[in-house]
Amino acid sequence: MNLLLFAQAALSETATLADAAPQPVKELNYLELAMKGGWIMVPLLLLSMAAVYIFVERFMALRKAANEDANFMNRIKDYIHDGKIESAVNLCQSANTPLARMIEKGISRLGRPLNDVNTAIENAGNLEITQLEKGLPVLASVAGGAPMIGFLGTVIGMIQSFFQMSNAGNNIEVSSLAGGIYTALVTTVAGLMVGIVAYFAYNLLVTKVEKVVFNLEARTMEFMDILNEPVK
Repeated sequence: MNLLLFAQAALSETATLADAAPQPVKELNYLELAMKGGWIMVPLLLLSMAAVYIFVERFMALRKAANEDANFMNRIKDYIHDGKIESAVNLCQSANTPLARMIEKGISRLGRPLNDVNTAIENAGNLEITQLEKGLPVLASVAGGAPMIGFLGTVIGMIQSFFQMSNAGNNIEVSSLAGGIYTALVTTVAGLMVGIVAYFAYNLLVTKVEKVVFNLEARTMEFMDILNEPVK
């Protein structure tokens, strides 16, 4: 009898320890969490892809535009002073950079008043700047629009939650509200993440554009100084 009672006590203690053992914690799956955001995540995904494409494409283009041959202007100066206009034009065409295209436009106006040459260079420069800034308005729209779309998902999720609460009456279950709450929180986070990344990417590209524009203006002034120099 004592042995039977001891065995029953041991089994009871084992069962108690098993019940008290910590249950495995469910890890957070970010993919499943993103799916909880609902259809709002689709436009946010498209906006993030557009932002990444614009940033990479513009970053590479601006880095190429910022690369400058240190001897380019010196060679242009020598060609112009030696009267080798065709060689100067060929040099600009082979360089194929915003600066080279602007200088080429100025060279094509040689023989006219310097104001006409300067105007031609400025017009070419405006076109080049427009090309450099291509895509930046879209990136700025993504930076401002993505958080708003995320907040739209938040409002939709809260509406769903309150609708379910109104239909549940006094039998409100947390699990029944999880869908709306997930939508509300996930879309807000996703929208802010896309917007913040796009915002910093936009400002980085704007800074690089400004540096390129400053360099173009400096080289334009240098070119005009070359034309004003007396030929030795």
